[in-house]
Amino acid sequence: MTGFSRRVEQVSISGIREVFEAAGEDAINLGLGQPDFPTPKHARQAAVEAIQAGDVDAYTSNKGTEALREAIAAKHERDNDLDVDPGDIIATSGGSEALHIALEAHVDAGQEVIFPDPGFVSYDALTHLAGGTPRPVPLREDLTMAPETVEEAITDDTAAFVVNSPANPTGAVQSPEDMREFARIADEHDVLCISDEVYEHQVFEGEHRSPAEFSDTGNVVVVNACSKAYSMTGWRLGWVTGATDRIERMLRVHQYAQACASAPAQYAAEAALTGPQDQVSEMREAFQERRDVLLDGLDEMGLDCPTPKGAFYAMPKVPDGWVDEVIDRGVVVVPGDAFGEHGAGYARISYATDMETLKEAIDIMADATTAVR
Repeated sequence: MTGFSRRVEQVSISGIREVFEAAGEDAINLGLGQPDFPTPKHARQAAVEAIQAGDVDAYTSNKGTEALREAIAAKHERDNDLDVDPGDIIATSGGSEALHIALEAHVDAGQEVIFPDPGFVSYDALTHLAGGTPRPVPLREDLTMAPETVEEAITDDTAAFVVNSPANPTGAVQSPEDMREFARIADEHDVLCISDEVYEHQVFEGEHRSPAEFSDTGNVVVVNACSKAYSMTGWRLGWVTGATDRIERMLRVHQYAQACASAPAQYAAEAALTGPQDQVSEMREAFQERRDVLLDGLDEMGLDCPTPKGAFYAMPKVPDGWVDEVIDRGVVVVPGDAFGEHGAGYARISYATDMETLKEAIDIMADATTAVR
């Protein structure tokens, strides 16, 4: 019988999913990377109106509607001071597809992709699926990725390196100086920098800067999405932008794998990007308040946790058996090694849940901490 490809055999079901399936039905879920806010009403209404008008019954352009791409370009000018041509944007099925087509278009068999460890689970898996070789690199004590560590890892076989700020799973925010250095590395070594900026609006301390601001060679590709900024994870609408020749190659992958992003989601995303931005700020303020409560709770437990300056995750160092004890007591957290070898001894806690539930979970985690010591 026909066997399975070596690429797919190198990829397993996410450790995050394994934790979910092992938890009880009534467990408090602090493992999910999903905002607990509704999608803005004006975004949902835009999709409804487009459906009722019959505007979503056919394929859009492979790259997405012109109006959406203009809205994304305006967003980059407004938020990132970047002059992006709408023709150099592809609307994708979430940030996940954007990462996928970026790697597929740039990585040959055996070429290496450098990414943070611990880091988002897709970086390793998508590298394998592209036929590449993962090169995870350890992080600093504050869980940011050091440019010098990336530069030292570059070889003649390096195709790309991934920067993620604010970061999943750590909540770390790279400094503007780091981002400038990542752009320099991409330019001087002529390798691609893939900048995953999906959490850019969840910054509590410092500021979000993109390596694309500092690059003159077209060696930076930016991945983003509406998922986290507008609580639109289920809509599956992201995008990728970069130099024209890179977009053309990524489009070759996208048009055969996906054809186009969901048309209703494109109309919703356009409205989210161009409409009132109040909810973005409200979500950020709520996440910061929850972060502070969680950090106080972890400190009272005696658990060391680098201060997450963005996203909605904390990654404390935990004693042996802690994750299992917490899960057994009904709180879902994710073991750090689900995000890479260097995540061992940590746990990822998502605080994308309401304050009352979070405080209940903190009490349970405190009891679990006492139990394993």
